[in-house]
Amino acid sequence: MPIYEYRCEACEHQLEALQKLSDEPLRECPSCKKQELKKLISAAGFRLKGGGWYETDFKTGKKKNLAGGNGGNGGDSKTAATAAPAKSADS
Repeated sequence: MPIYEYRCEACEHQLEALQKLSDEPLRECPSCKKQELKKLISAAGFRLKGGGWYETDFKTGKKKNLAGGNGGNGGDSKTAATAAPAKSADS
């Protein structure tokens, strides 16, 4: 459920309310009891929790090849970064 922010136009009281999307907006200020509450537009905060994460989400180490196969290196276990450097022409 989203958390909505409200401010009273009469007394400037601000509050947050946890409401369903289908709930009607609040109207009465809990501080001054006037019907002057207005919903504020703010950045939505949310938290992703529970199961259902993909294997590739938030990887921190060796990443897997998402395309499958040999990764375009011909099946060789050495990559360009680990291969021995070529000798220069002037040595």
